[in-house]
Amino acid sequence: MGGCCATDYRRMFSRRSAESDARRYRRRGLTGTAREVVALAGDVRGASVLDVGGGVGAIGLELLTEGADHATNVELSSGYEDAAATLAAECGVAGRVELRIGDLVEDRESIASHDVVIMHRVVCCYPDADALVGAAADLTRRRLVLTYPQERAWLRLGLGGANAFLRLRRCGFRVHLHPVATIVGAAERRGLRLERRVASGLLWESAALSR
Repeated sequence: MGGCCATDYRRMFSRRSAESDARRYRRRGLTGTAREVVALAGDVRGASVLDVGGGVGAIGLELLTEGADHATNVELSSGYEDAAATLAAECGVAGRVELRIGDLVEDRESIASHDVVIMHRVVCCYPDADALVGAAADLTRRRLVLTYPQERAWLRLGLGGANAFLRLRRCGFRVHLHPVATIVGAAERRGLRLERRVASGLLWESAALSR
């Protein structure tokens, strides 16, 4: 992601957003598609988990509770780092959580492979789905789980309106409705096999792919 786009991303996903997400997790735990992602991750006992764009790290924390050994959270926005560190400490797993600030595509060579890779509502925030999903698939030893917007005409119109509003505000951040074939194909070309796709309401869809 280019420098200007990354800056706009950090404006959208700020420290204030992180604090709000952390409070919500403390009150309610995981909800909606995040719970679906944990279910699709399957048996994670003893596994290493890479959560791409993991925000405050809530999914990683849940997978540690499910038996995962270690979780790495790679987040483009530095605004989430303090809230994520605080939550990990509160859950007593700070020593099993690694927090990294960076772009997975640009930093792929410096990130180790993990058993399970998670991308929850992340692909729609990145302009190049093939590069992002491809990088995640390259780092997946066993299972990749993603959540992305469904391909619906009304949703494409809605996102177009949202992006027009962002343009008026002179914000370079955009929401992308990437074709599912592009998302899944990027992982399959790296040796992963689609196992399951699950629609969640009218907006989101989750997919699990395994090596």
